[in-house]
Amino acid sequence: MASSRSVRAVPPFTRTEVKAAFEALPPLACRKLLQLRALIFRTAKQTPGVGSLEEALRWGEPSYLTSESRSGTTVRIHWKARQPEHGALYVHCQTRLVEQYRVRHGATLTFDGNRAVLLELRKSLPEDALRDCIALALTYHQR
Repeated sequence: MASSRSVRAVPPFTRTEVKAAFEALPPLACRKLLQLRALIFRTAKQTPGVGSLEEALRWGEPSYLTSESRSGTTVRIHWKARQPEHGALYVHCQTRLVEQYRVRHGATLTFDGNRAVLLELRKSLPEDALRDCIALALTYHQR
Protein backbone atom coordinates (compact mmCIF):
# COMPACT_ATOMS: atom_id res chain seq x y z
CA MET A 1 0.00 0.00 0.00
CA ALA A 2 2.74 2.51 0.90
CA SER A 3 4.44 4.15 -2.02
CA SER A 4 7.46 6.27 -2.74
CA ARG A 5 5.47 8.44 -5.17
CA SER A 6 5.16 12.11 -4.44
CA VAL A 7 1.69 13.60 -4.58
CA ARG A 8 0.90 17.14 -5.60
CA ALA A 9 -1.96 18.97 -4.01
CA VAL A 10 -3.82 22.23 -4.40
CA PRO A 11 -3.34 24.05 -2.17
CA PRO A 12 0.17 22.72 -1.52
CA PHE A 13 0.77 20.76 1.67
CA THR A 14 2.26 22.73 4.55
CA ARG A 15 2.96 19.71 6.75
CA THR A 16 5.09 16.79 5.65
CA GLU A 17 3.20 14.32 7.83
CA VAL A 18 -0.07 15.14 6.05
CA LYS A 19 1.57 14.74 2.66
CA ALA A 20 3.00 11.39 3.80
CA ALA A 21 -0.50 10.23 4.86
CA PHE A 22 -1.76 10.87 1.32
CA GLU A 23 1.30 9.22 -0.23
CA ALA A 24 0.61 6.07 1.81
CA LEU A 25 -2.85 5.65 0.27
CA PRO A 26 -3.58 3.42 -2.72
CA PRO A 27 -3.51 5.52 -5.92
CA LEU A 28 -7.28 5.64 -6.52
CA ALA A 29 -8.02 6.56 -2.89
CA CYS A 30 -5.27 9.18 -2.96
CA ARG A 31 -6.67 10.85 -6.09
CA LYS A 32 -10.24 10.91 -4.76
CA LEU A 33 -9.25 12.22 -1.33
CA LEU A 34 -7.07 14.91 -2.90
CA GLN A 35 -10.17 16.04 -4.80
CA LEU A 36 -12.11 16.07 -1.54
CA ARG A 37 -9.29 17.98 0.18
CA ALA A 38 -9.38 20.64 -2.54
CA LEU A 39 -13.17 20.89 -2.15
CA ILE A 40 -12.78 21.40 1.61
CA PHE A 41 -10.34 24.28 1.08
CA ARG A 42 -12.51 25.87 -1.65
CA THR A 43 -15.61 25.57 0.53
CA ALA A 44 -13.84 27.14 3.50
CA LYS A 45 -12.72 30.05 1.34
CA GLN A 46 -16.25 30.59 -0.03
CA THR A 47 -18.07 30.25 3.31
CA PRO A 48 -18.42 33.48 5.33
CA GLY A 49 -16.93 33.40 8.81
CA VAL A 50 -14.75 30.31 8.38
CA GLY A 51 -11.37 31.90 7.68
CA SER A 52 -8.27 29.89 6.91
CA LEU A 53 -8.06 26.21 7.75
CA GLU A 54 -5.39 24.38 9.68
CA GLU A 55 -4.48 21.03 8.11
CA ALA A 56 -3.12 18.46 10.51
CA LEU A 57 -3.19 14.75 11.31
CA ARG A 58 -5.71 13.63 13.91
CA TRP A 59 -5.88 9.91 14.64
CA GLY A 60 -3.50 9.50 11.68
CA GLU A 61 -6.04 11.05 9.30
CA PRO A 62 -5.87 14.34 7.38
CA SER A 63 -7.97 16.79 9.36
CA TYR A 64 -9.21 20.31 8.74
CA LEU A 65 -9.74 22.66 11.65
CA THR A 66 -11.13 26.17 11.92
CA SER A 67 -8.38 27.15 14.38
CA GLU A 68 -8.44 30.81 13.37
CA SER A 69 -12.19 31.48 13.58
CA ARG A 70 -13.24 28.51 15.74
CA SER A 71 -16.41 28.53 13.64
CA GLY A 72 -16.71 24.80 13.11
CA THR A 73 -16.00 21.25 14.09
CA THR A 74 -13.07 19.26 12.75
CA VAL A 75 -13.54 17.54 9.40
CA ARG A 76 -11.40 14.45 8.73
CA ILE A 77 -10.95 12.47 5.54
CA HIS A 78 -9.49 9.04 4.99
CA TRP A 79 -9.58 5.63 3.38
CA LYS A 80 -9.68 2.38 5.33
CA ALA A 81 -8.63 -1.06 4.10
CA ARG A 82 -11.77 -2.64 5.60
CA GLN A 83 -13.86 -0.63 3.10
CA PRO A 84 -11.48 -0.47 0.14
CA GLU A 85 -14.06 0.78 -2.36
CA HIS A 86 -14.85 3.89 -0.27
CA GLY A 87 -13.19 6.97 1.10
CA ALA A 88 -14.93 8.97 3.79
CA LEU A 89 -15.52 12.40 5.21
CA TYR A 90 -15.79 12.23 9.01
CA VAL A 91 -17.25 14.66 11.53
CA HIS A 92 -17.43 14.45 15.31
CA CYS A 93 -19.90 11.70 16.24
CA GLN A 94 -21.43 13.74 19.08
CA THR A 95 -22.68 16.42 16.69
CA ARG A 96 -25.96 16.13 14.82
CA LEU A 97 -24.27 16.84 11.51
CA VAL A 98 -24.72 13.43 9.90
CA GLU A 99 -28.38 13.54 10.90
CA GLN A 100 -28.66 16.90 9.10
CA TYR A 101 -26.78 15.49 6.11
CA ARG A 102 -29.26 12.61 5.89
CA VAL A 103 -32.23 14.98 5.86
CA ARG A 104 -30.66 17.29 3.28
CA HIS A 105 -28.84 14.78 1.06
CA GLY A 106 -30.11 11.31 1.90
CA ALA A 107 -30.98 10.61 -1.73
CA THR A 108 -27.48 11.55 -2.90
CA LEU A 109 -25.05 10.48 -0.16
CA THR A 110 -24.27 7.25 1.71
CA PHE A 111 -23.54 7.34 5.44
CA ASP A 112 -21.72 5.31 8.07
CA GLY A 113 -23.49 5.67 11.40
CA ASN A 114 -23.43 9.14 12.91
CA ARG A 115 -19.90 10.04 11.91
CA ALA A 116 -19.18 9.67 8.20
CA VAL A 117 -20.21 10.27 4.63
CA LEU A 118 -18.96 7.41 2.44
CA LEU A 119 -17.63 8.20 -1.03
CA GLU A 120 -17.39 5.63 -3.77
CA LEU A 121 -13.89 5.88 -5.18
CA ARG A 122 -14.90 4.91 -8.71
CA LYS A 123 -17.64 7.55 -8.98
CA SER A 124 -17.52 11.32 -9.30
CA LEU A 125 -17.74 13.26 -6.07
CA PRO A 126 -21.24 14.62 -5.46
CA GLU A 127 -19.73 18.09 -5.08
CA ASP A 128 -22.88 20.12 -4.42
CA ALA A 129 -24.01 17.86 -1.57
CA LEU A 130 -20.48 17.61 -0.16
CA ARG A 131 -19.96 21.37 -0.34
CA ASP A 132 -23.13 21.84 1.74
CA CYS A 133 -22.04 19.19 4.27
CA ILE A 134 -18.56 20.69 4.57
CA ALA A 135 -19.96 24.21 5.03
CA LEU A 136 -22.31 22.95 7.77
CA ALA A 137 -19.37 21.36 9.60
CA LEU A 138 -17.09 24.38 9.19
CA THR A 139 -19.79 26.69 10.60
CA TYR A 140 -21.12 24.30 13.24
CA HIS A 141 -20.34 26.64 16.17
CA GLN A 142 -21.89 29.67 14.44
CA ARG A 143 -25.42 28.26 14.66
